[in-house]
Amino acid sequence: MKVGFLHSLIRKDEKFLIEAFKAKGVELVMIDDRELIFDLKNVPDVDVIVERSINHSRALHALRLFESAGIKCINTADVARICGDKILTSLALAEHNVPQPEVRVAFTEDSAVRAIEEIGYPVVLKPAVGSWGRLISKVNDRDCAESILEHKTVLGSYHHSIFYIQDYVEKQGRDIRSFVVGDECICAIYRESEHWITNTARGGKASNCPVTEEISAISLAAAKAVGGGIVAIDLFESEQGLLVNEVNYTMEFKNSIDTTGVNIPEKIVEYVTGQAQ
Repeated sequence: MKVGFLHSLIRKDEKFLIEAFKAKGVELVMIDDRELIFDLKNVPDVDVIVERSINHSRALHALRLFESAGIKCINTADVARICGDKILTSLALAEHNVPQPEVRVAFTEDSAVRAIEEIGYPVVLKPAVGSWGRLISKVNDRDCAESILEHKTVLGSYHHSIFYIQDYVEKQGRDIRSFVVGDECICAIYRESEHWITNTARGGKASNCPVTEEISAISLAAAKAVGGGIVAIDLFESEQGLLVNEVNYTMEFKNSIDTTGVNIPEKIVEYVTGQAQ
C-alpha cells in the first residue's frame, strides 16, 4: 500500500503520523505542497492521500485536484471547504440540527453593528477563514464594535470584510476538544486558561476529558454534518448543554496523546489504511 502524505512543514503531529505509518509497514510518498506542480494529467502513484497541510488554500485546491484524478483523499476537499470556512461550518451544523452558539453573518459595518446588537453584548468577532485563535475579538460594547469593524474593513483582507459574529459563551475558563476518527469519538481533552481564549496554541493547558455519551453524540453529529473523516470538534459547556464552536479538518493532537492515553496517530493510520483497501 502506498499513502501520499500531503504536507507543508513537518511538525510534531506529522512526525508522529509518519512513525505510525512506518510502524504499520506502509510506504509513504511525501508530497510537499510548497513544491507541488499539477499538470492535470500526471498524478502520484498512491492508493490514498492523507492531508496534513498547514495552508488552507493549498490544501483545499490540492485535494480537489487529486480527487479529480480519481485519488481518494482524507479528508476530502468538501470537508476542507466546509471546515475551513466558519460560515459554511455553521450552515452545515444548522442544516443537521447540531447545537451551536447563536451566529450572525453581515457584509457591512452598519449591518454588522445591528447584527451584534440583535445577539446582545458581548459577542465574538471571528474571521471566516482562520485558525489557532488568531484575529478573534471579544466585543463588549458598541464603541468597541465600531472600532474593531472599522479596523477590519480598512486594514483587513477580503475575508475580514465578511463579519462572522458569534454569541459569547461564558465557559468558566475551559472548553472541550474531542477527536473523531471515522465513526468513533476516540478521546477528548479539556483546554483550560485564565484567558477567554483557551486554544492550546495560545497557552491553554490540556487535561483529559472522559468521553461521555453526550460528548460522543454531539461530536459524531458535528463530524457527520461536515462530511466525516478525521476531525476535531471544539465544544462549549453551556446552560443549554454542549454547543459546537468549531470543527477542524487538519487536527493537531500532539498535546493530547499522553494527556488522554490514546494513541491518536495509530487510530488515524488504521482509519486511513482501512479506507484505502
